Amino acid sequence: MEPMVALNIAILTISDTRTEESDRSGQQLVESLNAAGHRLADKRIVADDIYQIRAIVAQWIADAGVQVIITTGGTGFTGRDSTPEAISVLLDKHIEGFGERFRQLSGEEIGSSTIQSRCLGGLANATVIFCLPGSTGACRTGWEGILKEQLDSRHKPCNFANLVIPERGQHG
Repeated sequence: MEPMVALNIAILTISDTRTEESDRSGQQLVESLNAAGHRLADKRIVADDIYQIRAIVAQWIADAGVQVIITTGGTGFTGRDSTPEAISVLLDKHIEGFGERFRQLSGEEIGSSTIQSRCLGGLANATVIFCLPGSTGACRTGWEGILKEQLDSRHKPCNFANLVIPERGQHG
């Protein structure tokens, strides 16, 4: 079997209250990507503000050293939740199946409450972007149920890793 190609992944926690010490969801994602053999390109925490979120994600999209962006938080319907509004306008292509699959997996864990998740995925400038809910459990579900395989360059019949590896640029 061919070796897995490690990807450079940036993690953005979107929260008005979390700090590095209390960011369990962001830490869960960092631990998961490290365990899978990927590299942490950057990690930040930003307030749930459309323009601050958009500025950081746009900077990462423009950075050739970032191949994957995973956000956590701001995907619900309450208060200042604005991740979908901040990110969707930056996407060249939407990955419709990501939100559908996440809600299917999440429904097995939290029932009908999963319909309040507005998680999304997409592609922008050869960077794949996934926006997950802010709970540690949701991050675990998204990683274990979807992202772990889809970011593995060996996963068949297709994966997103091969779309962001410069020399491949295809499903592989």
